[in-house]
Amino acid sequence: GPVFTQEPSDSIFPLSADDNQVFINCKAKGNPPPHYRWKVDGREIDTKSDLNYSLIEGNLLINNPHVINHGGVYQCIATNTFGTIVSREAKVQFAFLQNFSRKSRNTVSVREGQAVVLLCGPPPHYGEIKYSWVFNGQSSFLQQDARRFISQRTGNLYIAKVEASDAGNYTCAVRNIMTNATVFSSPTPVVVRRDAVMGEYEPKIEVQFSDTLHISKGSSVKLECFALGNPVPSISWRRADGNPLPGKIKINHSSGVLEIPYFRPEDAGVYECVAENSRGRNVARGQLIFHSKNCTLKDAEMAIGANLQWECKAVGKPRPTYRWLKNGELKKTNQNHVEGGTLTISRISLLDAGMYQCVSENEHGAIYASAELKVVASPPDFTRRPVKKSTVIQRGGEVVLECRPHASPRATISWFRGGELLKDTKRQTIMEDGTLRITNISKSDGGRFTCVARNRFGASSSTGMLVVKEPTKIIVTPLSLDATVGQSLVLPCEVSSDSSLSPIFKWFFNGKAIDFSRQEHFEMIGGGFAGDLMVRNIQLKHSGKYVCMVQTEVDTVSAAADLIVRGPPGAPEDLVVTDITEATVQLSWSSGPDNHSPVTMYMVQARTPFSIGWQTVRTVPDSVPGQMMHATVKDLNPWVDYEFRVVAINSVGVGEPSMPSKQIRTKAAVPKVAPVNVSGGGGARGELVIMWEPIPEEQQSGEDFGYVVAFRPLGSNTWIQTVLASPDASRYIYRNDSMAPLSHFEVKVGVYNSLGEGRFSHVVKVVSAGEEPSEAPSRVWGRSVSASEIEVFWEAVPPGSSTDEIIGYEVVFWEEGSGQSEADRVRVVSTTARLSGLKGNTVYQISVSAQNSAGLGPCSHALNITTKKPPPSQSPGNIEWNLTNSKIFLNWEHVKAMENESEVTGYKVVYRQNWHGRTTVLETNKTSVELQISSGEDYLIEIKALTEGGDGTSSGPIRIPKMSSKFQTLSSMSSGMGALCN
Repeated sequence: GPVFTQEPSDSIFPLSADDNQVFINCKAKGNPPPHYRWKVDGREIDTKSDLNYSLIEGNLLINNPHVINHGGVYQCIATNTFGTIVSREAKVQFAFLQNFSRKSRNTVSVREGQAVVLLCGPPPHYGEIKYSWVFNGQSSFLQQDARRFISQRTGNLYIAKVEASDAGNYTCAVRNIMTNATVFSSPTPVVVRRDAVMGEYEPKIEVQFSDTLHISKGSSVKLECFALGNPVPSISWRRADGNPLPGKIKINHSSGVLEIPYFRPEDAGVYECVAENSRGRNVARGQLIFHSKNCTLKDAEMAIGANLQWECKAVGKPRPTYRWLKNGELKKTNQNHVEGGTLTISRISLLDAGMYQCVSENEHGAIYASAELKVVASPPDFTRRPVKKSTVIQRGGEVVLECRPHASPRATISWFRGGELLKDTKRQTIMEDGTLRITNISKSDGGRFTCVARNRFGASSSTGMLVVKEPTKIIVTPLSLDATVGQSLVLPCEVSSDSSLSPIFKWFFNGKAIDFSRQEHFEMIGGGFAGDLMVRNIQLKHSGKYVCMVQTEVDTVSAAADLIVRGPPGAPEDLVVTDITEATVQLSWSSGPDNHSPVTMYMVQARTPFSIGWQTVRTVPDSVPGQMMHATVKDLNPWVDYEFRVVAINSVGVGEPSMPSKQIRTKAAVPKVAPVNVSGGGGARGELVIMWEPIPEEQQSGEDFGYVVAFRPLGSNTWIQTVLASPDASRYIYRNDSMAPLSHFEVKVGVYNSLGEGRFSHVVKVVSAGEEPSEAPSRVWGRSVSASEIEVFWEAVPPGSSTDEIIGYEVVFWEEGSGQSEADRVRVVSTTARLSGLKGNTVYQISVSAQNSAGLGPCSHALNITTKKPPPSQSPGNIEWNLTNSKIFLNWEHVKAMENESEVTGYKVVYRQNWHGRTTVLETNKTSVELQISSGEDYLIEIKALTEGGDGTSSGPIRIPKMSSKFQTLSSMSSGMGALCN
């Protein structure tokens, strides 16, 4: 039957259209394709005799339309051999706009601060209209703002609060959107009176929307709201239910218009416009109701004699009325019962076939819903739904064999086993729809079952086999177990089953199937009739219910077990520190999870800025039992920042620590610790040196920490005390020139802080500094080694010449005639010294003195030694070389020393392979040399003169390339040797 794919809709056409034609759509599908007719205002259109109308497929074309002759309500009718349907009614109208009356308009007189409404009064028109206003004949339209508003519903201009500048002529402009024609009204003069100014008053909402609006799905709705008032009111929008406005909403014209595009059911509700100024506020509200146009019917294919009920429901206000059409005509048949939106057809006959339509309508419009009724008459047919060929069932189970042939009218059903007709018994029942049900099945119930179906048009049959198998049983079930974290265990699952079946094992953990490909802890082991679950390296998260499910072709069985995993306790929680004293705090906490093993004890740990990590601290009680959630921490250091944490212990092990507590500082106290390792001695003459180990910061117990040093001569009763305010001090030197060397003292060191003095150390004996050595070193002699070095020797000062051990010697040397004040010094611990960096050919005076902890002794007699003349400044010249096989032959000119230079006694040849090779030194008293070398390498050679004053100036590196054998002089080597390298 035909089904509309496109229906005509209400249309407005401009009369000024260029092509002077109107096209109304209508299209339907059907098999065979439908043919079309049209009605206008209930009258059939004869497209053959009326030249203004023509059909293009199903669409209607109106040529040279006339506003009076061709406006009206059009309806499309589609028909094929299966029936007829009518389209919804579509109103066709033509847009137009007439001119305003030329009559002049009255002057409007208004006070400043007052509101004014200027009426537009549009001329007769049809089609969508847009309103604008012109002020004083300006070329541009008046702009809307918070103070001025143009209603697109009435065309009126609203000015919330008049200003002096508003005086002038106002013209209303009306434009027809479809024809694009614009007409202008006569001007309305506005005069602003100066005799008085309007006072302030609260907002008065002059433009508002309807109390109730029915909006259809997908359409756009605009709500207008504008208030008069002084001061100018502000406009805002909200929903009465408090929900936010939809994000798609547009608010414009200074909030005076709210637009909701694409209206949906969730957009329905009560909307409020709030107008507000300093004098008060006013609210306008209206309800938007979603108007559903949906009403659908489903095609029906019914057997002869069956009953049919179609229900058509539409939502709308006012409540819609219903009409039913069959093949386009109003339905009024005796066996058909119409009640509201429900059509009932009893005992369907072939005459009932056709197209049915439900029309639901109210003042807002009509909705058409279409459906086709096919009436079927046929003998039983098992082609599409035969009896199941083979049904496998377990012994003792229940089977349902369906028999559902296609038959119209409905067939009567009989069942046969082998050739025997089956009747209802205790165990077997033929149900009303023809289904055969057999309970408590035994092996003897297996075999061939045939369903025979008959109606007045014929009979047919279908056969299937019933196979009975032994039921599956779980013979080894998983057991509920306890396990400890880290263990591995096996949950067994073994079945007995019919030998012809292949059981499939599945395991579930806490209701979820275990995916063995992704779970590293789980593995299924065994095979055939066993599917045990291995759980490796068990963790706390593995506690729970495990189910083994076994499926076969005929049945499913399962067994469950609980696994409890015991682990170290979880972290204690809510740790709080209270009752802070100088050495104790009170801790309290809540227990964390015990992970299935009760907590046996708690351990308290602390850390400070001075500790390495967390340290276990002493508590009261000594061992905190598992039921106790508090303890006193003792033996803390005063005035130290502490953090605490608690660790729970059970029979499995030590748990995770709690979160650290907030950092606290113990109260200050007088220092409890005295300095240790007090000692002393040494120093310069007249000094008593006292040393000790500083007290660590964590034991200083408070602010302003320092030391009290006390000492007295041995045998004296009076202590001399001094205070050192530095917490880092570790020594004190008492100076008294009248103190005899090596005097014996008793010494002790105490501590203090801002709260008072602490304890003193044990008293120790300390000896004051001794005397400097009384003798100078004897038998001082020396020799010049070169132009820049002198070696000096002497005999050690004997032990009896000093009260203290000799710790070294000082050698003083200066140039003759320069004075001892400019002398240089060298300190050594042995009885020899090498003086370097000296001038050549110069007399130096040298003196030596011994040193102990008290200072330097007397100097020896000055010794005069002259350094040797400096070596020649001239380097060896005219160097020549010859390379043959593995030998280099070198010769050079003799270097002559100047009168103030040392005589040349020989030469030093230094050579190495390239820059990085091992250096070889060869000394000779000749001016030539033969060098044995390895082949295949570059060589670098330099030559220096040898003198008693030291080595002379170097010739500089000479590079001898590995391939060269040509004899060359130094002056001509630059090209062959790559010049001299530096």
